[in-house]
Amino acid sequence: MDLPQYDEIHVISDIHMGGLPGFQILRETKRLAGFIRWVAAQRPAGRVALVLNGDIVDTLAEDIAGYVAVEEAVATIERIVKDPAFADIWNALSELVTTPNRTLVIVLGNHDVEFAFPPVQRFVQRRLAGDDLAARARIEFSTTGAGYACMVGRSRVYCTHGNEVDAWNYLRYEDLSKASRRLAAGRPLEPADWEPNAGTRMVKDVMNEVKQRFKWIDLMKPETSAAVGVLLVLDPKQLAKINRLVPIIGEKAAGDREYDQRLSAGGFARPDAAVARSRSAEGLLGSHLAAALSGGAQQNADDLLLQAEQNLGTGAPPVAGGPDGRLGTAQLIFDRLTGWLRNVSEAEALRRALKDWLAEDRTFAVTDEDDTYKAVLPHVGNDIDFIVTGHTHLERAIRVGPDRYYFNTGTWIRLLRYTDEMLVDEANFTPVYQVLLDGTIEAIDRAEFHGKPLVLDQTSAVRIAVDGNHVTGELAHVLGDGSSREVIKQFIRN
Repeated sequence: MDLPQYDEIHVISDIHMGGLPGFQILRETKRLAGFIRWVAAQRPAGRVALVLNGDIVDTLAEDIAGYVAVEEAVATIERIVKDPAFADIWNALSELVTTPNRTLVIVLGNHDVEFAFPPVQRFVQRRLAGDDLAARARIEFSTTGAGYACMVGRSRVYCTHGNEVDAWNYLRYEDLSKASRRLAAGRPLEPADWEPNAGTRMVKDVMNEVKQRFKWIDLMKPETSAAVGVLLVLDPKQLAKINRLVPIIGEKAAGDREYDQRLSAGGFARPDAAVARSRSAEGLLGSHLAAALSGGAQQNADDLLLQAEQNLGTGAPPVAGGPDGRLGTAQLIFDRLTGWLRNVSEAEALRRALKDWLAEDRTFAVTDEDDTYKAVLPHVGNDIDFIVTGHTHLERAIRVGPDRYYFNTGTWIRLLRYTDEMLVDEANFTPVYQVLLDGTIEAIDRAEFHGKPLVLDQTSAVRIAVDGNHVTGELAHVLGDGSSREVIKQFIRN
């Protein structure tokens, strides 16, 4: 294959530029601009690329009609680009593409699908390169779900965002193409024409409303289980949204049947049941909250949600009565949860739930072979030497086999991490609970417990470069003003 050839590439992902002040989850904007300028200065005589591997902007954090900006796509991206919080990042990107032998690659993610639309691509080219045709040629878009492949020395590199193997967040690229055709033909896209994935619906229908009160709710890991369960403990009234969550879980199950087709070029293999399975209610809530929902009845939380899903559209009650005849509505489930909460303080209820989710947790272990790793590997050929994903916000560096390596670039947004000291008992956790209850980004940014901040100062990048007779792959943390790095894991490929 005639692949682009580089001496060095740098890959970052999950920047999530978007939202208004107080709603923005990207913190280290000056560091990011500095890092981009640092990349542009590497190997002046060599060929260097910066790959933005998905979720560069976050249009789901913007005030758009529906689940995707089509007619308003350019205006939405323009607002983000001009936001004072992000403007210098785009200035730095402009400096990079106007530097000879530098390439900028933009890979599509699930929060920035508007980059697939040609008018948006033209706007980005104009903002970064103006009328400089040589600079425009240094901007590449990979927005069809194919990822980005290139060569670094004799090593073949493949970058893909990772949502392609996530049943919550897979994209129907064919529908994006249809939306582009509508734009070109001057025809509107009706809201009913666009079928969002489960993750998009979770963000737009549930989480954005929740973020009006708890700005940090989508900064938690494990993302789905912790966020949903913490929400229910901090504000049990959110159980009124259970009728929204049930069909979303149903859409996620549909994603299980379809997502394997997103990355595979080999056909329509059935999903691996060990990887592509619907997340259970207990997985979402943890055993403590699941027990509260089931209230000791013979039906467990999985059965309740499954029955609700099956009853949708049939005229039957959302959830049929259990053995005591009292499990018929979200209100009664709410009563069960609040009854459980009356037995302990809210802080202690949340501490127990977090202990539940984080038991034997390997969320932040860079060598953990997580679901994305397990799902991507079977779809990538053995001649790919370096595989780079993002999407999960969790950095990874794993030796796949002889001279083959896998990286996840992590994220640049804030991440919350609970230490054992924070969760050891109610007394230690209550100050943490108060910060979460405050709900603001400013409060979590200031919070420090037992000498450790609640928000990780961790901005990650992957470097793959020719070093003498070999190629080096590195996962690093970008530090300070963006011009220095701390290498976390290094692989040398001969």
